[in-house]
Amino acid sequence: MVETTQDQTLDRDRPAGTADLAAAGNSTESLARQESAGGEVRQDAGEAPLFPENEAGELRRHWDSIQASFVDEPRRAVEQADELVANAMKRLAETFANERASLESQWDRGDSVSTEDLRLALQRYRTFFGRLLAV
Repeated sequence: MVETTQDQTLDRDRPAGTADLAAAGNSTESLARQESAGGEVRQDAGEAPLFPENEAGELRRHWDSIQASFVDEPRRAVEQADELVANAMKRLAETFANERASLESQWDRGDSVSTEDLRLALQRYRTFFGRLLAV
């Protein structure tokens, strides 16, 4: 099945990679409409893991499998690593988009969002941004 999104053609029968994510140009509004898998434990935003524990464990197991396959099939291992990273990045984007959509929905209903909730959201963005730029 082939789907066209913002002048980009995505082949749904082929796993998406990081290049596909960069080219797809999905808006955060479309990501916000996607369902979030699993729950997230609310902690201090500076200490919160990027993925729920069960999801992080699954990603680690998948990575270990990919790394172990490198000796026998190095090219395939790199392709699978790219796909895994792309999926993790997409999941992170979905998580942030869902959080933002939740805040916006409260605002649209006229509900007030506490300054503390907004502070925690901004702190989570800052922490994640710091991780992205860390050396």
